[in-house]
Amino acid sequence: MKAVFDLKEAMDKKMISTNRKVVTFGEVMLRLTAPDFRRFSQTNEFIAAYGGSEANVAVSLANFGIPTEFVTRLPDNAMAQACIASLRANGLGTEGIVFGGKRMGLYFLESGASFRNSNVVYDREGSSFATLRPGMIDWEKIFADADWFHWSGIAASLSQEGADACLEALQTADRMGLTISCDLNVRKKLWNYGRSVADVMLPLVQYSDVIFGAEPEYKEVFDIAPVGFQAVDTAYPLDLKGFETFGQKISHIVPRCRKVFLELRNTITSNHNLLAAVLYSDQTLKYTGIYDITHEVDRVGTGDAFVGGMIYGLLTYPDNDQKALEFALAASALKNTVYGDFNQVTVEEVESLMKGNTSGRVAR
Repeated sequence: MKAVFDLKEAMDKKMISTNRKVVTFGEVMLRLTAPDFRRFSQTNEFIAAYGGSEANVAVSLANFGIPTEFVTRLPDNAMAQACIASLRANGLGTEGIVFGGKRMGLYFLESGASFRNSNVVYDREGSSFATLRPGMIDWEKIFADADWFHWSGIAASLSQEGADACLEALQTADRMGLTISCDLNVRKKLWNYGRSVADVMLPLVQYSDVIFGAEPEYKEVFDIAPVGFQAVDTAYPLDLKGFETFGQKISHIVPRCRKVFLELRNTITSNHNLLAAVLYSDQTLKYTGIYDITHEVDRVGTGDAFVGGMIYGLLTYPDNDQKALEFALAASALKNTVYGDFNQVTVEEVESLMKGNTSGRVAR
């Protein structure tokens, strides 16, 4: 592991280059959604789409014009080929995908409404990705023309072998000089192989130059109590001192990490959420205003949209952390209005929202 890593210096030297790429790694699944806010017991049909945290991040980056490669393991069958076609249609490189195993992972979504929560049922045990082992992916070849590697805690949650594959990727990315970002992405329904989240994740996140998560996820991994975000309107005052202390604690636990991002969300109902974000970097706290989203369309993938915006912002505005933070939050806010896992928005739309253009008028 590097003794010292200067993220800004690395960005200045190579990350702005549009000829090099970001690599994301994780499981892409078939998403099956009960239509029209129906309950599972009310429907005999589902809307099919593809999604998964790291694929969602990759699609955001591709939409923003960043060369992006998505790495996963899929079965060698027609469903997997349809999935790959969808990924390619969204601008992703797929040459790093390996084949093996018997099936894709699935997840079923029952969309919440008003005071009824959304519900996710996973069917990914024994999937091609869940049975991934170290040695199956040629990381040196994949990272040969890459600058940035992004992974998440989901990839380590499915099995010990999956966690070992994450370590293999991280060690290779570290040795080859890539910037490494981690989305903590704690999904309690997935951690079923006998080890705690912290036990597995703490050694892995030590490779991180950038960390992202929600406060409860930081609590699971680092045992740091949440500061709290209980906004009911945009006038809510953030506890800036509390978040500064929070960032200091993370930096102490992960000395390599140079950027600690938190997206803050207070859920009023399933379709009404308030969002803000903070960034601790270089012993300084930066923060955003608050978005009040009163008519949410699809909350799935909003954190991934933040991560996609975060990576884009750090690559594009290397000397302006405030703008990178605001871009990430605006991208996440827009994702709340987009159906499906993928955030189908442009840089221009995100920057327009950052400037306060929220009228909702028809663009003619």
